[in-house]
Amino acid sequence: MSPTVVITGASAGIGRATAHLFAERGANVVLLARGTAGLEAAAAEVEALGGRALAVPTDLADHTQVEAAAQAAEEAFGPIDVWVNNGFVSVFAPFTEIEPDEYRRVTEVTYLGFVNGTRAALHRMLPRNRGTIVQVGSALGERSVPLQSAYCGAKHAINGFTSSVRTELLHQGSSVSVTLVKMPAVNTPQFAWVLSRLPRHPQPVAPIYQPEVAARAILHAAEHPHRKQYSVGASTIATVLANKLAPALLDRYLARTGFDSQQTDEPAPANRPSNLWEPVDGKEGHDHGAHGTFDDHAAAHSPATALARHPASMAGALLGVGLGAAALARAALRRREGC
Repeated sequence: MSPTVVITGASAGIGRATAHLFAERGANVVLLARGTAGLEAAAAEVEALGGRALAVPTDLADHTQVEAAAQAAEEAFGPIDVWVNNGFVSVFAPFTEIEPDEYRRVTEVTYLGFVNGTRAALHRMLPRNRGTIVQVGSALGERSVPLQSAYCGAKHAINGFTSSVRTELLHQGSSVSVTLVKMPAVNTPQFAWVLSRLPRHPQPVAPIYQPEVAARAILHAAEHPHRKQYSVGASTIATVLANKLAPALLDRYLARTGFDSQQTDEPAPANRPSNLWEPVDGKEGHDHGAHGTFDDHAAAHSPATALARHPASMAGALLGVGLGAAALARAALRRREGC
């Protein structure tokens, strides 16, 4: 029997790539996002790859819409087996340049969207005592950076929320699983449509990975959900460990480098689109796909991610990566201070 998988933020980026992988395995894939053009294109791809698709336009900040989408999924395909929380919005700007309603909107979609999705999934999974929820987290949920305070705050909140829910499920002896996948910088269309007040075009901080790297990690987590969390990319592993070993040093390093590293050399175009309040693909009427504009700089594979699936063999490597990252940050900071 084909599994039923719900993916939020499925019209582009990581969600879109994840839908492809589940479709290749013959899954029933329920696609949630606001924009219709991206959803329709994603649904067509799912069908072409061997799955069955249901596109449900949904604002994740509205719990009634999320609940209705879950109901539609089960009416179409039966019990939900896997729910992937992935949708988000963000703002690139110093905290003092983000309006209160913008900050609230990021929090409602990026954090409460995960809460709403988790609630809708558990409402159906708990009575059956089976099912898996995959939370798509971020290295920025462990180590914040400048210019993304709303997004970083939301991702930190997701970590805390997920840990609390997991312990409640353990207390209940439930067979429902909740796992978290921490992502690195990924080449998605978000950098073309995120609300930005930066003088130059926003960009992911290298190293950058393709959405398929993230999607493979999500699929693995869904198939092996009893691990508390997974880290994707050597940069995520290094960031988390270096932050544990030398957080004050990273504060100083990011204060010096974090503004320039998140912008290209190109001036930000006037009247660039933003998806904070409404979907860009709905407004423009065309599909943006899974990839962003950084294909030339993005890695299609992550050996560190594959290695991280085997914790016993990873322990020594993790310590070495963390110490190395801290040493590199310290050296870079000293070079800058010496200039």
